Amino acid sequence: MLKRLIILFLFFLAWSTQAQEEFLAKQYFKEGQFEKALSSYKKLYIKNQNSESYLLKIIAIEQQLELYNSAENRILKYLENNNKPDFLVELGFNYQLKKDTINANLYYNKAITSLDTKPIYAFRVGQAFEKHSLLNQAITTYTKAMELKPSLNFNFQLAKIYGAQGDVEKMFNSYISLVEDSYAYLNTIKRNVSEFITEDSNNEYNILLRKILLKKIQTTQDVIWNEMLSWLFIQQKDYYKAFVQEKAIYKREQKSLSRLVELGLIAQDQKQYQDALTVFDYITETTQDMSMQLSALKKVLEIKTEIATAKDYQSINNKYIEVLDTFGKTPQTLDLQINYAHFLAFYLNQETEAIKLLKDTLKYNASRLQLANVKLELGDILVLQEKFNEALIYYTQIERNLKNSTLAQEARFRVAKTSYYKGDFKWAESQLKILKSSTSQLTANDALDLKLLISDNKAEDSLQIALAKYAKADLLAFQNKNVEAIQLLNQILDDHKTEVIIPQALLKQALLFEKQHNYQKAKANYQRIISDYKDSILIDNALYYLAEIFANKLALPEEAKALYENLLFNYSDSIYAVDARKKFRALRGDAIN
Repeated sequence: MLKRLIILFLFFLAWSTQAQEEFLAKQYFKEGQFEKALSSYKKLYIKNQNSESYLLKIIAIEQQLELYNSAENRILKYLENNNKPDFLVELGFNYQLKKDTINANLYYNKAITSLDTKPIYAFRVGQAFEKHSLLNQAITTYTKAMELKPSLNFNFQLAKIYGAQGDVEKMFNSYISLVEDSYAYLNTIKRNVSEFITEDSNNEYNILLRKILLKKIQTTQDVIWNEMLSWLFIQQKDYYKAFVQEKAIYKREQKSLSRLVELGLIAQDQKQYQDALTVFDYITETTQDMSMQLSALKKVLEIKTEIATAKDYQSINNKYIEVLDTFGKTPQTLDLQINYAHFLAFYLNQETEAIKLLKDTLKYNASRLQLANVKLELGDILVLQEKFNEALIYYTQIERNLKNSTLAQEARFRVAKTSYYKGDFKWAESQLKILKSSTSQLTANDALDLKLLISDNKAEDSLQIALAKYAKADLLAFQNKNVEAIQLLNQILDDHKTEVIIPQALLKQALLFEKQHNYQKAKANYQRIISDYKDSILIDNALYYLAEIFANKLALPEEAKALYENLLFNYSDSIYAVDARKKFRALRGDAIN
């Protein structure tokens, strides 16, 4: 036993010493201390004569030191005992460094000729050429190997080389050939292709890829090309065109509508509501699955509500009634009933009917999670009615019944928000302190924002007059009383000109102006925050929201680009930084990764 321990100790000591020596050699090389690096790697190679990596390092260092004859002799000696054609490339490159192009090309050709007997050598030879940026020789190597042995596939390597050379058409075609060989490469190909395409459908590379894919669709029956074309259209935010492709895929395969559901959700998230409606309408008409049909109908009604004006409310109400008459008021339609109750209360001012509808659903034999969603909506409607204490009862029940869940944390945030609406800022703040570390990032962010609002204004205004007015305006906005909320915010802006509440009031008012599609007034508010409140924690919000207005509502891309850039360089830790970077690069014409 003791002998074995001694052997293990000596082995570990030797391994540890070698690791230290190798680390030191790498450090010397990295720092450009090539003489010391050469000495270190020679010592390592003496102890490890079979290590090609040490040998190649020695050769590379000798070339850095212009010791070309020494490197040549070292390579020739190695080739005497080893049939490794990649070392023919190394020898050719050494001649190239000596400016002997005749011998350089001689050995490059010998390396490529070695494929005649063993095409599998292409892996080593091609990598050796790539390492030395000998890209044309690498292309020849990979292409020849595939001709000699069709089962070999170097399209991935070829595509990357063509990309590096700027030959994007050949790159795309190589990637297409790779996908033809195996669908497993599809996501990898998308990542690599995305480095060359942009959101602009008129970008030359977008047009090129589209043409290649359309040609494939015309000449083969494989839906993989429809999938790729759909993906390209999604990158361009051409959601209707993506829908056409996805519909073609579904009609051909008759398998699942899940891809169409995903497309509809993407379009909705990007606020392309008409395209999203087209997709979800198709799903409702096509699916035989009741659950999916109900989910799609729910999405249709949500989107129609989002884009509706008051004159549209009755038709939306009629559609809810029609759907619930068709499918019945059952546990299966619970989510739809919750949405309908919200619509009744917040859009039609029919709070009593909404509350009755929800209380009836509490009798269902449903899961605790489903019933918690009912209670969350009940609480919200009671807040709408300013029955704060009743609302708190429902929120607290959710916390108690679903402890530590995401929904319980959301309910606790509603408790804090309700206390804030009531003017009980101390209790609200105590709840928000706990929620700052919520596992739900969205809840944690909302909690932090509200806590900062309360604490900042409490410190400056001991009577909390401005904060109480702001909380009332916030409640009015929650109640969909946007005109009254804007008027109350105007009072705050007139009466509390020097207080910390001003940028918050400007931001809130701007968001309400946007809801009214009054983008000029919203713009003025954002600009005032940016120019007059440079130290406010809300300046990144103002920069981002104003950029969005310029980009998406006022057709002023250059102004939007300047704001995104300002946010990126001066507020890089902002939660908007990632989106701002993507949008800035898109406006500048960069590729979108």
